[in-house]
Amino acid sequence: MKKKRKLGLVTVRLLSFCLLAAVVATAVAGCNYGKMRDDEAAQSYNDTFPQMPQRTLPAEGGIFAERQADLSKLENALPPNAEVIALGSERYRFYCGQCHGMRADGNGTVGQSFAPLPANLKSEAVQEQSDGELFYKIRFGFMRHPPLFSTASEEETWAVIRYLRSLVDYS
Repeated sequence: MKKKRKLGLVTVRLLSFCLLAAVVATAVAGCNYGKMRDDEAAQSYNDTFPQMPQRTLPAEGGIFAERQADLSKLENALPPNAEVIALGSERYRFYCGQCHGMRADGNGTVGQSFAPLPANLKSEAVQEQSDGELFYKIRFGFMRHPPLFSTASEEETWAVIRYLRSLVDYS
């Protein structure tokens, strides 16, 4: 009985070794290591990066230039025409109205939960600021105001400023 058991154990070990050897041989035979070294996936570190599409990630200027700009020299390039003001009104309702109110008076639905209330954007304190100052505050935030540079585009921000300027009658 012991001899039969010993023979069975040897047979199992031999079969396990043969099976393992067959798996390794199959894996090695299926790989052409020489060809793998020449594969473009393995050699991609030698390639240069492709040029990024425009407006994806600025290589120069962009958000970094905006952040370091002289606020007194930042000027709104958008004309104060009906089309720009309409765009600004639409974007204001989308981005700003919840806090500052649909009438820009600081009485928005969400803004009611803030203490103090959000700014009345028609007030003298806001309207006396330059376009550059307003642009900077909208884009990069200040105090509790969130930065919107990743939400609203540069053009949308300037359009909102044109819209805010159109709310006040200077006459």
